[in-house]
Amino acid sequence: MSDMTARGRAARTGRPSSSDQTLEQMSQQLTQLSRFMHSAEAARLVLGLLYLSRIPRDAARPGVPTWAWLVNHATENPSEVRRAVIECLAHWLPSIEDPDTGAMRLVPELPASSTRHLPALIHAIGSIEQVSPLLDKCLRDLSAAQADGSNYFTPCDLARLMVGAAVPQDGNSVLDPVCGSGGLLVESHRYVHERVGLNPTMFLQGKEQHAPSSQVAHMNLAVRGIRGHIFPPGNSLAQPEPKRHDIVLANLPFNQSAWAPDGDAEPGYGRPPLRSVTAADPRWSEEPPPRGSANAAWIQHIVHALAPAGRAVFLMADSMAISRQSAPRRLRERLLHADLVECVIALPPRVFGPSKATACLWVLNKDKRARPGWGSSDRRGQALFINARRAYERVPDSRSRRLGKENTARILTTLAAWRGLSESGAAAMGYSDVPGWSQSCSTKEITSHEYSLMPTSYAVEPLSPERDTRSQIERLKFELTDRLAQMHDLELRLLDALEEI
Repeated sequence: MSDMTARGRAARTGRPSSSDQTLEQMSQQLTQLSRFMHSAEAARLVLGLLYLSRIPRDAARPGVPTWAWLVNHATENPSEVRRAVIECLAHWLPSIEDPDTGAMRLVPELPASSTRHLPALIHAIGSIEQVSPLLDKCLRDLSAAQADGSNYFTPCDLARLMVGAAVPQDGNSVLDPVCGSGGLLVESHRYVHERVGLNPTMFLQGKEQHAPSSQVAHMNLAVRGIRGHIFPPGNSLAQPEPKRHDIVLANLPFNQSAWAPDGDAEPGYGRPPLRSVTAADPRWSEEPPPRGSANAAWIQHIVHALAPAGRAVFLMADSMAISRQSAPRRLRERLLHADLVECVIALPPRVFGPSKATACLWVLNKDKRARPGWGSSDRRGQALFINARRAYERVPDSRSRRLGKENTARILTTLAAWRGLSESGAAAMGYSDVPGWSQSCSTKEITSHEYSLMPTSYAVEPLSPERDTRSQIERLKFELTDRLAQMHDLELRLLDALEEI
C-alpha cells in the first residue's frame, strides 16, 4: 500500500465507495456548488479540500485546524462547517509570493448558501480511494472556467503526445516555463514511472505567471505525491534560465505581445529602445526578437535553457513555421543551421485549448546522433514533418475535439520509427514516408522551401478537389495573417523610432 493510500484511508470517516460511485457523487456535489458560486471557485474548493486531506501534517499544535478537525465539524457541527473550511484552507493552502501583491493564499470564496452542501462534500472527499480521477476532473473544470482568460490547462492527450515526443529519462531535469496546473510535469513523472517501475529521481521545475494557477500546480504535484519545485509566479521571459535542462516542455501563449521589459525608463519618457534592454541578454546575442511578438522570444528562451543533449517540445502558432517576415525567417534559418529542428507536427484546430488558431508542435533536439534513449538512427541534418491536421475525434456529447488515444499513438509511433527507437526491448520499426502524413527532409530540401517548417508544405495530401480547396483556403489565411503581422511589426518599429527622437 502506498503512503498516499494509507493517508487517504486514515482520513476516511466511512466505508469507502468505488471509484466510479465516488466520482459520480463528487460530480453531483460540484454541480450543486456551481449553482451558487463560480464554477472555477467550486473546482478550486475541491482541489483545496483534496490537498488538506492528503498532505501529511506535523503534530497539530493547540488551536491549529486540521483535516480531522474539519471532518469532526462536518459530522457534529454542520452549521459551522463553512467557517471551519475557510479557517482550515486559510491556514494550510500553499502561500504564493505574487510579485505585485506579495504573499497570498487564494482561499476560494464560499457563499453562505454553500453551508448545507459542505458536509457531504467533505465526507465524499474523505472516502476517495484513488485521487487522480477526481483531481483530473477538477482541473478540466477549472481549465474550462478559465478559458476566456487564456489560463486554460494542457489537455491530457496533448500532454501525453508532448511528453512522449520528448522521451524523458530517469534522472532528467525537466522544465516547464509556463506550467499552468503542472500537467506536463505530472505526465513526465508518469511516463518515466511506467518505464522504470519505481519512483523516478527526476528534477521537475515549473514557473507560471498567473498566481492562482501557480498555486494549483503546487497542489497538483503535492496531492499526487510528486516531488517538484514550482517557482513563485513570474514571467519566464524576464530573464534567462540560470540552469540548463535535459527536457523543456511548454504549451506557450500564442502571439503574446509587448513581451519586452520596460527597463528603467523614467515616467513620461516612453519605452527604452529594444536594443538597450536586450543587448546583454545571452538568449538573443545574434538578434533580439521583435518587441511586438513573443513567439520568437519564447523559442530563443527555450533553446538557451537546453542542456548540450537537451530536447524541447512546445506548441507554437503556425505563423512562426511559415511566415515570410524577415525576423521569423532568420530565426528558422539559424535553428536549421544549428541542426536543432527534429520534428514539426501540424495539429488539428481546437485540440489544445479554446483558441481557434492553428498550431504546430515543435520538437527541438541538440543531439540527433544515434544514441541510447533517443534512437538507433543518425538524423543529423534531417527533420521530420508530420501532417496531423485531420487527426482528431469528436468528444462525445460535445462539439469539442480531441486528439484521442489512437491519433496520439500514431504520431508517436511515426516519430519513434523515424528515430529508430524501440519500446520494451522490441526491435525498432522501420520508417518510410507516407504521402499526406509524414515526410523526412534534409536541411538542403528545407532551405529550398525558404526555410519553411510547415508540415503541410512537405507531407502533402494526394491531389483531390477537397484538398485543392483546403490548400487555397490555408494559403489565403496564411497570407492574410502574414500581412497583418507585418503591419503590426511596422507600427511597433515606427513607435520605437519616434520614441528615440
